[in-house]
Amino acid sequence: MRRQMLDQSVAPILDALAEHRERADASFTPPGHRQGRGIDERVIELLGLDVFLAEAVALGGLDDRPPGQRALGLAEALMAEAVGARHALFSTCGSSLSVKSAMLAVAGPGDRLIVDRNTHKSVIYGIILAGIEPIWIGPGWDADAQLPHPPGVAAIGRALDREPAAKGVLLVSPTGYGTCADLAAIARLCHERDRVLVVDEAWGAHLPFHPDLPRCAMHAGADLAVTSGYKMGGGLEQGSVYQLRGDRIDPAVLKLRADLLGTGSPSPAIHAALDGWRRQMVERGRELLGHALRLSRQARAGLDELPELAVAGRDLVGPGRSADFDPLQVVVDVSGAGVGGADAAGWLREQAGVEVGAVDHRRIVARLTYADSEQTVRQLLAGLRRLVNARSALPAAVPVDLPDPAELEPEVVMLPRDAFFGNSAMVPASQATGRVAAETITPYPPGIPAVVPGERISEAVLDYLRAGVATSAMRIPDAADPTLETMKVVCA
Repeated sequence: MRRQMLDQSVAPILDALAEHRERADASFTPPGHRQGRGIDERVIELLGLDVFLAEAVALGGLDDRPPGQRALGLAEALMAEAVGARHALFSTCGSSLSVKSAMLAVAGPGDRLIVDRNTHKSVIYGIILAGIEPIWIGPGWDADAQLPHPPGVAAIGRALDREPAAKGVLLVSPTGYGTCADLAAIARLCHERDRVLVVDEAWGAHLPFHPDLPRCAMHAGADLAVTSGYKMGGGLEQGSVYQLRGDRIDPAVLKLRADLLGTGSPSPAIHAALDGWRRQMVERGRELLGHALRLSRQARAGLDELPELAVAGRDLVGPGRSADFDPLQVVVDVSGAGVGGADAAGWLREQAGVEVGAVDHRRIVARLTYADSEQTVRQLLAGLRRLVNARSALPAAVPVDLPDPAELEPEVVMLPRDAFFGNSAMVPASQATGRVAAETITPYPPGIPAVVPGERISEAVLDYLRAGVATSAMRIPDAADPTLETMKVVCA
């Protein structure tokens, strides 16, 4: 039976907040500031009173309707319909936590899961929490650009053939560079084997709302996706959404896993922002994102006039590369100007008043959204022109030799959870070769974990990491000792 279409013009959580504010009840429940009445005036001056007026306990004033009629449930149903999902759940704990809950809904202690190695550290921590045995699949690698791409369909198929007991596949798409996997083909491969496809779609919340953007996970047939409402959308920080379709994952199980890690005091303001952004995208998303796409073309045309800079585009797509890319992610290679990505980003911030997103040894990424304008694009292009003119005053780029990730194939010795929680010790890096890692070590660039708990530390990996740190062009933010003078290993 076809479901009745919902009225997408309503925003039930926003309506509930408005009603709560109008009632002005004498509340004797949290929050203790009593809708801002107790807040210091200096705080109000900076943050504004409305931040505090939007804070209320959901069940205890804001949304005391009977089960099945509550504003949150309706808002989630509206979101599900808007993005082509069967169910949606809001989270106020960010996608880093939501992806962990998603993994727990699919696999448990000792279960195998095929996992994209080019992943956020939250996925690694999800593997540790769940006790999952990861079956790593390496990214595609562009040696010339020194850029990872999402795993290809053939590689996923081979992994599924090798690991028939795996519960499914977890991929990141889009990546932080806007590159996308062929999710539709991968979903078909998974479903032919009755396996699930989970997508970390943190950078893709906007994708369902314009036909000229890459196909989103739900439209491509994925079983479960996690999106961040604030990265490319209009939500607040920590606002994320679980999107679920099909019947391979029980929505009740997903809800239980989300409750296991989530907060019992979700922020109504974060929920309301997700609710309002969904309505805005349904009503005006095509118009607003169409304008953003035109701005992206303007930015790319302006960058083409700077021969020292190279902007990525359809060259990211093709055999051995990505299946698609998000043109709102403006990826700029600054190596032709003789500067490094981190130095370029720092100069733009300090000298031109321009903040960029992802940075690696040779690239910066400017992420355009539906909220950008001709003015913000002009400011970006003006800053990059000034950067090119000032390049002689910046430090010269430090060469970084990034090996093909396949050359650093890890030897998995024990479950990541067992290594992470087991007895461990810090040892000099010179004594770490052959030992089993008890920590995650992710070098930036390229942002792919080189070492995960439970893997044997090889001499090749250690030489690569220490050489990179020695150049000062590589950062190791998640290691216990970022200098890599010492490393955390499992005690025998």
